[in-house]
Amino acid sequence: MDVPFHLATTAPYWPRLAVLPAMNDSFPRQYARTQRLTLGEPRGLVVSPDGKRVVFIRSRSGADPVNCLWVVDTSSGHERLIADPVLLLAGSDDTDLPAEERARRERAREGAGGIVTFATDTAVTVAAFALAGRLFTAGLISATVRELDVAGPVFDPRPDPTAKHIAYTRQGSLRIATPKGTHWEVAADDNTDVTWGVAEFIAAEEMGRSRGFWWNPAGTHLAATRVDNSRVQRWWLSNPAEPARAPTGTPYPAAGTPNADVSLFIIDVDGERVEVRWNRLELPYLARVSWSSHGLIITVQSRDQRRLEVRTVDPVTGATHLRLADADPRWVELVSGTPAFLGDGRLVTCADRDGARRLMVDGQPVTFAPLQVHAVIEAEQSSVVFTANFLVDPAHQHVWRWHTTGKLERLTEEAGVHSAVVGGATVALRSSTLDREGALTRISGGGPILTSFAETALVQPNIRFVDAGDRSLVAALLLPRDADPDQKLPVLLDPYGGPHAQRVVASRAAFLTSQWFADQGFAVVVIDGRGTPGRGAAWERAVSNDLAGPVLEDQIDGLEAIGEQFPQLDLTRVGIRGWSFGGYLAALAVMRRPDVFRCAIAGAPVTDWRLYDTHYTERYLGDPSTNADAYDRSSLLTDAAKLERPLLLIHGLSDDNVFAAHTLQLSSALLAAGRPHNVLPLTGVSHMTPQEVIAENILNLQLSFLREHLSAAD
Repeated sequence: MDVPFHLATTAPYWPRLAVLPAMNDSFPRQYARTQRLTLGEPRGLVVSPDGKRVVFIRSRSGADPVNCLWVVDTSSGHERLIADPVLLLAGSDDTDLPAEERARRERAREGAGGIVTFATDTAVTVAAFALAGRLFTAGLISATVRELDVAGPVFDPRPDPTAKHIAYTRQGSLRIATPKGTHWEVAADDNTDVTWGVAEFIAAEEMGRSRGFWWNPAGTHLAATRVDNSRVQRWWLSNPAEPARAPTGTPYPAAGTPNADVSLFIIDVDGERVEVRWNRLELPYLARVSWSSHGLIITVQSRDQRRLEVRTVDPVTGATHLRLADADPRWVELVSGTPAFLGDGRLVTCADRDGARRLMVDGQPVTFAPLQVHAVIEAEQSSVVFTANFLVDPAHQHVWRWHTTGKLERLTEEAGVHSAVVGGATVALRSSTLDREGALTRISGGGPILTSFAETALVQPNIRFVDAGDRSLVAALLLPRDADPDQKLPVLLDPYGGPHAQRVVASRAAFLTSQWFADQGFAVVVIDGRGTPGRGAAWERAVSNDLAGPVLEDQIDGLEAIGEQFPQLDLTRVGIRGWSFGGYLAALAVMRRPDVFRCAIAGAPVTDWRLYDTHYTERYLGDPSTNADAYDRSSLLTDAAKLERPLLLIHGLSDDNVFAAHTLQLSSALLAAGRPHNVLPLTGVSHMTPQEVIAENILNLQLSFLREHLSAAD
């Protein structure tokens, strides 16, 4: 069916609408209801090569979890609604998703519904997306939507660059359809442990590779992964609240155990295929795949992640040839957007050199050492657009462009956190700052600002950035907005503290929950210590072989330094809360340093790194069979008998990233040691806790716990 849509906004230059919260809202309810105030914001942007239009997804309001597909004309700012899932599904349920889609959303921490991802042809005239396992295509110029009658459930549909075919996967098989509705299978396997064209767990969770197939520029062939999980141990998830429901098995490669066997094939549209050959025994991780006019290129990595190779592929024979190699005695970092090509065929990568992550062209650094590159956004004909921060100022991230002439220019000036999407000469910038509500998405060069329907937060952060301690730790202090400067305040540390994530960034949105706790009468401290990104190679690698000691030491050093600068902090009443790695850090703190921390809240904590996945854990701690001491040093289980202070453990029983076994094993060890503690199991809840009521009440329960244990009386 063809469904035309003609709805358009009439205020193309509004940075955001004045969207007010619901009556009688509390911040915890608003924060949960709006999915952390992200609903209604434009995201998932794709810019056409001619720069005339930007395609994006956005829900209709700050409380609407159903994303629609939109297009904005970059010259007029006119926004058109292209696809509305409510109309397309005619009221039918869109929550009954294929297992692959549920897993993809969990890996991406995606809590919204409707159109959460889409793909386009090269010209950005056609988009494909799946709803409730059904396949839809959209004409981005004609504003028409068509459902293709193919057998489902459909997952990850992608048009070829010429828009003649659409590839997608169905229950582990790779299939192709045409706009006329014909469809056929090009790769499948009778073994249910084998999937085609789907990213395996660690690729999606840890490597930043969420895809499993890639079109060639002509739209005649695909590069597709074949993933064999038969060697991977199967872990089981169940809902104890529904004992009649059978448990669900999932392949989970814990540290030191076998990974999935991942290979790559070149497949033509008729199903003929040839295997891509490289030394998979020594370099088993397929980290990146890209197929452009410069050819097919792959990035492969050793299991210990100390070696990385970029290899070109002959799509006719499957033979590969070394284009670039890198090595590091600790690990080689994977950087988003690399490898890529300049117009003259030179290879664009990133590498840690002279203490910083630098942009590299054919193996030579082209950026200077004080600049730490985060990601490559686009390699163009004669320039590269990328994001980076200065090593001395990791809280601010800017968009940069390096030209082949050697010129380096900064495309963003406003203090904040900036990212971008590029199409031809057009750059779409997304900016978050400390003094502005929400994110601002605008087209560079005086182009339009995309409308945001996100709600206005019920808290207004009162943030002070602090340079703390001898290591110049980047920290933030949040005080109650009406705080009496002479009143002593209990202190709450609110860190993440681990690799690959920063908490102290120049964005108001990063501190909303922290400010809510501050407004309840706490001085909230957020510290990014060693191991967090943005401060250079040595800083990140300080946690090698020890994920506990350096991160805890920095939290305590930073706390003491801030306490000296701000005497209203009562360092005799300190609590700590965190989730995931932050939950691990919170439990670690209260068990190892009860002299500093009076109580802790640990949400979804990793308690024994032997239970966490291969690619993440082995990067920092190595193989547990040969480096057991590092795992013992970083484990919480061995510290169970040290617990002297109140500890609240919170864990979703449907968490397939940090399994509930972590909390349950720690609780058993604490019980065996005779150490009282509290456990809050969340039935049917995953690692990202998307359920509105649960997300709201978790905050309220944490507040009650902190008030009880950080009262003035000891």
